[in-house]
Amino acid sequence: MEFSAQQIAEYLKGTVVGDPNVKVSNLSKIEEGCPGTLTFLSNPKYTEFIYTTKASVVLVNKDFTPEKEISATLIKVENSYMALAGLLSLVDSMSPKKTGVSSLAFISEKATVGANAYIGEYAVIDDGAQIGENAYIYPQVYVGMNVKIGKNVTLYPGVRIYKECVIGDNCTVHAGTVIGADGFGFAPTPDGSYNKIPQIGNVILEDNVEIGANSTIDRATMGSTILRKGVKIDNLVQVAHNVEVGENTVMAAQCGVAGSTKVGKHCMFGGQVGVVGHSHIADGTMVGAQTGVSGTIKTPNQAFQGSPHMPAADFKRASICIKQLPDLRLRIFDLQRQITELKAELEKNK
Repeated sequence: MEFSAQQIAEYLKGTVVGDPNVKVSNLSKIEEGCPGTLTFLSNPKYTEFIYTTKASVVLVNKDFTPEKEISATLIKVENSYMALAGLLSLVDSMSPKKTGVSSLAFISEKATVGANAYIGEYAVIDDGAQIGENAYIYPQVYVGMNVKIGKNVTLYPGVRIYKECVIGDNCTVHAGTVIGADGFGFAPTPDGSYNKIPQIGNVILEDNVEIGANSTIDRATMGSTILRKGVKIDNLVQVAHNVEVGENTVMAAQCGVAGSTKVGKHCMFGGQVGVVGHSHIADGTMVGAQTGVSGTIKTPNQAFQGSPHMPAADFKRASICIKQLPDLRLRIFDLQRQITELKAELEKNK
């Protein structure tokens, strides 16, 4: 479908600068833009491309002021990134969706399925499971005994949800993710072996949670592992038993949070962050990629890097020192040589 710049601006409550009648039918990156596409400028690092892009329309923040001529039509909005997200949501909502229950799916007679739910081929819905309205369950999904799935939930192919877990409204779980596997609980015995500790809790995802592909959220030993509303988790993330992740916290790929840790609200974890168990992370904490969080962080809204973690500013200063270590080593050797020579000269002159 084609839309004019004016139509898009009206939808986004933005202002057109340029030709309001130019039409677009697709999206593109700003550095790869071509005629008939819409792109956006949000990150200042890409500003140079707005002067060379061949895209027909560019979303920009309303405070953007060009330094030279731009061939594209601009649509000025409050936040170009959020505006693009709105457009992508609109495009996604217009995509055709499957409906109904496949004849190749297995649904227990003791399960309930809400109105307008889609359940794909070879999905299994076990005894006592409850599927909410407008749920979208792709092929080969397993929903265990007594699991509760809220409204407007999407489970992509190969998702496994173990018994008794609870998924809130508007959640999305991507392919291959496992929710509710046993937490890593083993008790050492006198002979050096380990006895398994039964994991009898569950996992609760509150509303509007999204989990990336091939992530694992372990069930609690007792009680619940909880991801509060609005949490967003990337691919290949491990959340251990009895962890609680606060509202609107985000974690990038390959993060790992050890058992019984409490992560606050509005935290941001970069890729490959590791957090030790039984710690508390204050609200608004920002943790840089590959940081090893070695204990509790009490002060909110602080940034950390390094392993063990330290304030980000200290880490940057330490990193500069580390880069200088080879030269410092040579200087130390040279100073040692000079001291040895001075000592020898003093001995000679006695």
